[in-house]
Amino acid sequence: MPRLDILPIESLILHEDHDAQRSAPLIEKLRGAGVLRNPPIVMPLTDGTERYMVLDGANRVTSLHELEFPHLVAQLVEADDQNVNLQTWNHVVWGMSPKSLMSELRKLKGVDVVKVDTHKSVDAPKYAPVNARLPDGKLYLLLEEPTDLANHIATLHAIVNAYKTSASLDRTSQTFIEPFREVHKDLTALIIFPRFKIRTLLKLAGRKIVLPTGITRFTVSPRTLHLNYPLHELSSGKPIEYKREYLKKWVDERVMKKGVRLYAEATFLFDE
Repeated sequence: MPRLDILPIESLILHEDHDAQRSAPLIEKLRGAGVLRNPPIVMPLTDGTERYMVLDGANRVTSLHELEFPHLVAQLVEADDQNVNLQTWNHVVWGMSPKSLMSELRKLKGVDVVKVDTHKSVDAPKYAPVNARLPDGKLYLLLEEPTDLANHIATLHAIVNAYKTSASLDRTSQTFIEPFREVHKDLTALIIFPRFKIRTLLKLAGRKIVLPTGITRFTVSPRTLHLNYPLHELSSGKPIEYKREYLKKWVDERVMKKGVRLYAEATFLFDE
């Protein structure tokens, strides 16, 4: 069984920006549903502060925080768990001309926009650069020389800010732009981000340095979905010890009634 626990919402630290366009309607959806459908996934920080980094569920955590919930039910995983993996999301961007995007990127302080000649090798930079692939096949490296990791993260924010309010974007694991040419007639670019290590994100989260929204993807197995935990139990003023005991009984009851099922195979959900 996945490890579920009741945690103080103030102990949860985001590792990337939440998406305000998604969290605002989520507040109303939570109010209407009265349940927390999918619990966020969190990982303890390694600094002994009893804080937890949110791996998945930043918008849910943000929404419940704005609703002034004192506690939240979450799935806990550990940094050394072999079934926890960190991957990278890239951004497919459309609705903005490629020329306008490149103009905005060239304005960024400390960023050198370099067109890549695919027939020549490029010296490895200090930090793995963001790549920008355009619909015409051109490839650009967004090179930087930050003084430290915090400045590197600030540069990533500046890159995402160059298009996130002027265009539409979606997350993808794809690294080639060709499949999107037929999907988006007004395709702008495919922005490819560097990979991070879990330990690095834990350190950044402990310093409250967050990544741009939608560039990291944690995969966890097993994963708790469709928990549908009653929100009134989380919003009440009862002590956390009571809430933890209630959660245990609540889960045990569903197990006894055969209301919990494990899907060992890859699964597509059509009701998300």
